[in-house]
Amino acid sequence: MQLTLTIDGKKYIVDVEVLEGEEVRSPAEYAEQTSTIKSHHATPPVVPVAQAPGPASDGLPDEKVCRSPIAGIVQRVNVQVGQKLQVDDLLVVLEAMKMETNITAHTAGIVKCILASPGEAVKSGQALIEFE
Repeated sequence: MQLTLTIDGKKYIVDVEVLEGEEVRSPAEYAEQTSTIKSHHATPPVVPVAQAPGPASDGLPDEKVCRSPIAGIVQRVNVQVGQKLQVDDLLVVLEAMKMETNITAHTAGIVKCILASPGEAVKSGQALIEFE
């Protein structure tokens, strides 16, 4: 059976093999049962820093530090030492399992120290940015 799929405006024709015991349905019936396929180029999720898991083993108080909510690779650091921040300003972009995650400021303040750099692997709960 051949199906025509449209993903991000591009049409693809695919051959589908029906396995023994499987009910043969029309393409229209398949379309009713499937959800829209989204591109992997979708907007990265925003993870508030306040949700970052893990205990603070570095001795820094949680209100004065941005911690990684997930293990991943630092793709970009979007702040500089001395920069004034507002709540929800983009601080760091992490990549994990080929998905980017935006890490935003949970509080207003001034960047005191940047504790991670692009290309660095970080653990869940690891301090990334320290605030004054």
